[in-house]
Amino acid sequence: MTLTQLRYLVAVVDAGNNITQAATKVHATQPGLSKQLKQLEQWLGFELFARRGKALDGLTEPGARVVEQARALLDRADAIRDIRASFSVDQGGALRIATTHTQARYVLPKAIVALKRSWPLLNVQLTPQDDDVAIAALQSGAADVAIVSAPHAPADLLALPLYRWSRQALLTAQHPLADAQMTLADLARFPQVSYASALGPAGSLRVAMENEGLQLIIGMAASDGDLIKTYVRAGLGVGIIAPMALTDGDGDLIARSLTGVLPAMTTWLVLRPQQTLTRALAALLEHLAPHVDAWATKQRLLGDSSVELLKGDVPHWPLAPKAHVADPA
Repeated sequence: MTLTQLRYLVAVVDAGNNITQAATKVHATQPGLSKQLKQLEQWLGFELFARRGKALDGLTEPGARVVEQARALLDRADAIRDIRASFSVDQGGALRIATTHTQARYVLPKAIVALKRSWPLLNVQLTPQDDDVAIAALQSGAADVAIVSAPHAPADLLALPLYRWSRQALLTAQHPLADAQMTLADLARFPQVSYASALGPAGSLRVAMENEGLQLIIGMAASDGDLIKTYVRAGLGVGIIAPMALTDGDGDLIARSLTGVLPAMTTWLVLRPQQTLTRALAALLEHLAPHVDAWATKQRLLGDSSVELLKGDVPHWPLAPKAHVADPA
């Protein structure tokens, strides 16, 4: 029996007994995952799953008991791994950050530079990706922290609020809405150019329009703010963009606040329950969210929901970062 086999077992259960989906989640091949499960069953001496032909049809009774213990073992293994990372930061170690392109380019550079000054050997691995992919990386253990933006906190995880912000509509000077009073109905008349996650089936932009009986017209979906600006300039539609992605070089475009038109967004620093708050993670939190109490965060990770995350002497959350590229110098 190995931790890899237990991780594969839990992944299959979490994927609704779908081996293909589980293999994708753990970055394994389907035959390789199936082989590991069969070897685990042989070691245990009983079947973990009831089978209907080649399909898995749910856990057996002993299989359910194994899964319960496997989850506990994997949580402890992750905690030990986090402890190792915490005590090895001075000798190197790694901090894996999964986040969006906007956060990676405009928000994180100063914080990462500060971390590297404190720990020159720390290996910071930054992976820009869509919000849902970043959360999945955190849940699978492929990332130590996810930094994402959404109107509401991601479920079943510890989401620490960094700052709130309102989206901006980005228009060319010739656009019909450039000088108009903008409403959601006005936006719905034109194609939208925005982040891929915002335009998806559960995206807040689509949901906001559907709640008003409006249809979202997609002009272009991109993961990078600069691409959004490029296609707005090309005339593909109204850009919906984060304010921190606007720079001094965007003076040819008109930015209009969508406060009151679209729900406000919050950028969250997200951790897994029971995760150890390593020294590097605590330092990152201090740079990005000085209004969040690190001690309270540790207690929340341990399961104490009674502690208050925000420091008592902080009257409000900080505003979104200024709209310019962070200077890494």
